[in-house]
Amino acid sequence: MEPVLVVKDLVTKLTIHEHAYNVVDHLSFELLPGKTLAIVGESGCGKTMAALSLMRILPDPSLFQSFGEVLYKDQNLLDLSEKEMRKLRGSRIAMIFQDPTSSLNPVYTVGQQLLEVVEFHLNLFGAEAHRRVLQALEEVGIVDPALRMHDYPHQLSGGMKQRVMIAMALLCEPDILIADEPTTALDVTIQAQILELMRTLQKQRGMALLLITHDMGIVAEMADDVIVMYASQMVEKGEVTQIFDHMKHPYTIGLFQSRPSLTTVRGQLKAIKGSVPPLTHYPTGCRFHPRCPFVMPKCKHADVPNFQIELIPEHTCKCLLYDGTLESTEKKLETKK
Repeated sequence: MEPVLVVKDLVTKLTIHEHAYNVVDHLSFELLPGKTLAIVGESGCGKTMAALSLMRILPDPSLFQSFGEVLYKDQNLLDLSEKEMRKLRGSRIAMIFQDPTSSLNPVYTVGQQLLEVVEFHLNLFGAEAHRRVLQALEEVGIVDPALRMHDYPHQLSGGMKQRVMIAMALLCEPDILIADEPTTALDVTIQAQILELMRTLQKQRGMALLLITHDMGIVAEMADDVIVMYASQMVEKGEVTQIFDHMKHPYTIGLFQSRPSLTTVRGQLKAIKGSVPPLTHYPTGCRFHPRCPFVMPKCKHADVPNFQIELIPEHTCKCLLYDGTLESTEKKLETKK
């Protein structure tokens, strides 16, 4: 199966007081049609910045600059002009944001905002455009779409707003859908409905889905492949079963151990000590070493490559525990206790 998007060595730099910092640091992956890739990690790890870099909608273009390759149909999106990118953005590559309230314009009706997308990207107008919008609202399960078209965003519930955002993203039947924490602002029942809706629409249309989340439950339910990010870097990558059943990086292990479950009792929940370091003060060597329970002296200074795990090309881990030395082999035994 040919990938619909290939990301090679993506770097996004933020310039602060004439000093450049990597908010996305050498990220590489492929998106396959009909498959879901989840990017997980704590807040501040670079997940959203990676998505915004792909879409080229970074907050302040004068302060951010991206390098590397983001290949869609053999063209590097980073080399396109803004006019060329605007034709792809929202049509072939669409994005759903975390907070639908801030994503919808409060002074325009739902119908006006959806019609603008249809007119710009599909060149449809009048009754034909109106029918296309009604069809999109029906597809995402909105009751009485003809009435909802006249509603303003503040008249809709959180779940309804997110359905509108999904309808807007899918109006042009994109090849790639990026969903950035699409259910964070919703209650559990509505969250399940939105995830089921996204899964159904993906199956019907064969889209590639890039899902950004911190919720491992959502990853288990939705993802085919997983990237774990920490401090702007990819620290582990693999198929979802490899990550869940054979996790290797201490950060990934920490994320799973910090998850509450139905069997968790007081004192059993293990939080990862410390917090994600600020962008301006990333540690040398392994960026996780100040928080790592398996840290070795070399972790504090050495460059850390990506190691292939157990002859599985798809499973890689950015950790010196897997460099094959005696010290690392002995220390690695502690991760299994």
